[in-house]
Amino acid sequence: MNDSMVVALAGASAVAFVVAVYQVVSDLFLRDRARVSDRVDVEFLKRKAAAATRKKASLFKDLDHAAVARREGARPGWMERFETMVEQSGLDVEPKRLLAIAAGAATVLGALGFAARGSPLHAAIAAVVGGAAPIWYVKRRRDARIEKLRSQLADAFELMARVVRAGQSLGQAILGVAQEFPQPISAEFAYCYEQQNLGLSPELAFRDLTRRTGIVELKIFVLAVLVQQQTGGNLSEMLAKLAGVVRERYRIRGVISALTAEGRMQGWILAAMPPLMLLLLLVLNYGYASVLFDHTDVLAAAFGAEAVGVLWIRKIVNFDF
Repeated sequence: MNDSMVVALAGASAVAFVVAVYQVVSDLFLRDRARVSDRVDVEFLKRKAAAATRKKASLFKDLDHAAVARREGARPGWMERFETMVEQSGLDVEPKRLLAIAAGAATVLGALGFAARGSPLHAAIAAVVGGAAPIWYVKRRRDARIEKLRSQLADAFELMARVVRAGQSLGQAILGVAQEFPQPISAEFAYCYEQQNLGLSPELAFRDLTRRTGIVELKIFVLAVLVQQQTGGNLSEMLAKLAGVVRERYRIRGVISALTAEGRMQGWILAAMPPLMLLLLLVLNYGYASVLFDHTDVLAAAFGAEAVGVLWIRKIVNFDF
């Protein structure tokens, strides 16, 4: 392997490292909390389930320590958020297995990087890239799955409204969504229906549905259904109006995404310029640019500042509502 190829791989690894760290940190620690989501979460915390009902949750997958049975007011830890991210991705992989895969990839790539260059810096970069790549892939799958599920919600609520208007129960409406819609919403509603069919209370089943998906619109739906069950009202009309609200929110989300596309593109270009320029200098004049590798503290500070800049730009052009 010649020097040019090694340098190219090192530059690509640096870019991938920044992107991976940004994705993982933004997902696990820097989630945007909109005021609507906060109000919904506060309302969820106020509505405590009965202790005797919660004891039934042990019959179902992980409900003893899931968000539906979490202590009121307690913030989830990073491991719990990581497990939720893996579950929301829809992949058939356990969180512990994913961590093992990431650790194995980091070890292998780190060893290969050290064998190729004999430099601890290159080995560390390769190890970080290898460890972050599986987690980044799962995160991207989670985001794509949630976005597709969000796009299906309005039509699903309209179908539920028609089923209820025809004289069927809410359970039959949920089953209708599970039977008529494609993945991923069909799987989530089918699981919610099976939980109720096997004896779990509707409130806990709905709360677990919101935990598995993490979508604000579904939290609004669950709260509306729980309030309607206690106070009464026209359920079909409520579902029809909720479908309109969800469709309008999805439209506004698309408008915001289009308006902020230029800013997000500028952010990615600014983030990619330093590593690309370093790679170009290494290819054109390796002796001149390789001096930087003798000062690892400068490179570390530069990439750290770049990561902060990327997160700052993200906070400006990305927000939830």
